[in-house]
Amino acid sequence: MRTATTIEASAGREAVEFAVQAERLGLDVCWVAEAWGADAPSPLGYLAARTETMLLGSGVIQVGTRSPVTIAQTAMTLAHLSGGRFLLGLGVSGPQVMEGLHGIPFGHPLGRMRETVEIVRTVFTGEKVTYAGRHYGLPRPGSKPMRVSLPPVSVPVYLATLSPKMLELTGEIADGWLGTSFVPERADAYFEYLDAGLARAGRTRAGLDICQGAEINLVDEAGLAATLAGRKKELAFSLGGMGSATANFYNDAYSRQGWAEVAARVRERWQAGDRDGAAALVTDEMVLATTLIGTEDMVRARLATWREAGVDTVRLYPAGETLHARLDTLARGIALIRAL
Repeated sequence: MRTATTIEASAGREAVEFAVQAERLGLDVCWVAEAWGADAPSPLGYLAARTETMLLGSGVIQVGTRSPVTIAQTAMTLAHLSGGRFLLGLGVSGPQVMEGLHGIPFGHPLGRMRETVEIVRTVFTGEKVTYAGRHYGLPRPGSKPMRVSLPPVSVPVYLATLSPKMLELTGEIADGWLGTSFVPERADAYFEYLDAGLARAGRTRAGLDICQGAEINLVDEAGLAATLAGRKKELAFSLGGMGSATANFYNDAYSRQGWAEVAARVRERWQAGDRDGAAALVTDEMVLATTLIGTEDMVRARLATWREAGVDTVRLYPAGETLHARLDTLARGIALIRAL
């Protein structure tokens, strides 16, 4: 399995310094997040100049916040600046971010994602761009089609998806899947839909990089309970506070993997303002099943289970209060994966 991590530049220069040091540890891929803080392309350009071998990916650029051609120009620019090390990760985000922060309608995310990828790949070829879709049309009536002036380049496209239809689309058109909230023992909750999309395109899972992310925190048995308690608060936020009152893709994902009743109760308590009550409903099993938290032996066993489930790339979110501590956790995680 390849090793990866994700940073968010909202944390400041320490975040990009972490990525630079991660390359020296032998990390294979660094993804740069974009939520409601720092953008992804700016730190990626910085990292392209500061690193030499590690792959760099947008994890993710939010579809709808930029035109498809702008996304393609950004990807091509970063691919050339990095010497061909760039991976384009795309996601549709959620209604709260898109509508509340950007003022962009969230409707029809499936169609917008498909059309965006189709346009982006056309731009990559260096040919004149013409497209007639439901959501995008190029050029505008009365205008002449154009091509970008950058040299053509091939950039792998990864999609960050959770819902069944989006997973099918990922299998059909993407080079990789950026997944989360993943339980390897219940991987069919995702693979059923990925495989349907792959079959529709005449492909197999061997042609799709399964890239899964999870927090890694190596603790002794005495500290395990306290570590789990802290993580439960974060998971309660994902289940109850992400998205909107009617659309929470994380809640849906956990529900499909066997925790529908608990996930519904967590969202209910969270939206009622009872944050502590919501966290108390999250079970140890929910945390341990979807993270790499535990003793070294526990995490080693979990990583082996991930590999057996079909994960190709492990995206590690290392715990630690300081830069040194996070790098130490990352180094230990990389060593465990390499030893499998």
